[in-house]
Amino acid sequence: MEQKKNTRPRVAIIGGGFGGIHLAKKLKDAPVDVLMIDKHNYHTFQPLLYQVAGGSIAADSIGFPLRRIFTRQKNFRFALAEVQKINPETNTLDTDIGTIYYDYLAIATGSNTNFFGNKEIEHFAMPMKNIPEALNLRSLILQNLEMSLVSKDPEEKAALMTFVVVGGGPTGVELSGALAEMRELILMKDYHGLRKHSMSVYLVEGKAELLAAFSPGARAKAKRFLQDMDVTIYNSAHVESYNGYELKIDNGTSLLTRNVLWAAGVKGEFPEGISADNIARGNRILVDEFNKVKGYENIYAIGDVAAMITDEYPNGHPGVAPVAIQQGQNLGENVYRMFDRKPLVPFKYKDKGSLATIGRNKAVADLGKIHFQGFFAWLVWGFVHIMSLAGFTNKGIIFFSWAINYFTKNSDNRLIVRYFDTETRMTDPESR
Repeated sequence: MEQKKNTRPRVAIIGGGFGGIHLAKKLKDAPVDVLMIDKHNYHTFQPLLYQVAGGSIAADSIGFPLRRIFTRQKNFRFALAEVQKINPETNTLDTDIGTIYYDYLAIATGSNTNFFGNKEIEHFAMPMKNIPEALNLRSLILQNLEMSLVSKDPEEKAALMTFVVVGGGPTGVELSGALAEMRELILMKDYHGLRKHSMSVYLVEGKAELLAAFSPGARAKAKRFLQDMDVTIYNSAHVESYNGYELKIDNGTSLLTRNVLWAAGVKGEFPEGISADNIARGNRILVDEFNKVKGYENIYAIGDVAAMITDEYPNGHPGVAPVAIQQGQNLGENVYRMFDRKPLVPFKYKDKGSLATIGRNKAVADLGKIHFQGFFAWLVWGFVHIMSLAGFTNKGIIFFSWAINYFTKNSDNRLIVRYFDTETRMTDPESR
């Protein structure tokens, strides 16, 4: 990768998520060269990963080429690369395509699944933080339904049709609802020989309530929605172990299952090179009120990977897209202010509310002081998510996919295009 060749400062952005994209967009007219580095050439709309995993929508519809987003931005460049190490002393990055120079660095690498150090669970449970993982999960779900049709062992058949979602945040609640909806609307229609009562869906949450960040009314309604959909919920419970067949919970419950879907926590993910003194709980990078990494003059972190500790957010801001978007925009504004020698603007999160859908016509919404649930909340959830997608084509595909799914009560995206090996936990498109 080429080194610096002109007098304009280079702003390197590691990561093409919400924060990285909005920072790069904000710098469109800045007197800098913007270089975005990502190991994928596309942006992922993570809030809809669970629908890819459940076969409701196609994977391509929530991914959008990063280069396409910035086609008209003349000061933007993209490098398909994986950053292996940050070298603050030389202002360089070690990558798999060579050394990259920067004047200013923004770390926007996001988060990854947190298994809390349990290697056994990490091996056997299914994460869902990116498109490949969502496709792995889709393959596993569909493979196990197919295997349950031909299994002669009643115990194994039950394990294949038992689904356990770990984590009661928005992702866990939405995934549990999607599985319950699949059981109700699709199972007997497409899998002749299987019965609804044979498929079990469990949701395990360590806190006393689901959707802990939502209002009490939203939490109670979401739980009632799931219970009405025959989802068994264990609150104040933690998974102790899972060996690929038997899952043990600290409330004394033991479940035989081939399907453990992990949505219980996240941790920051970033290249080595940042001082260990700057790493906070959840493997997040400590930053000041301007998103500058403490101890460095030209390195910043935004989004899930950043921990900005304040009185209002003693554990850092929540790892949600609006935080990343606003931090990217605020940092971009401060770049202009730095060059104009104006005072920097500290970051202040404007919480516009929270949304979660549980299934068909069922959602909860906390929008400031306005709280509502049910069909209207479901419409608002759908509108917000469609408008947040990158690209007009993706917006159209998702809208028509949802419309078709709604009226047919079915989907055309339940394809096993890459076989998932449950022993090696790897995919092989040539298998089977």
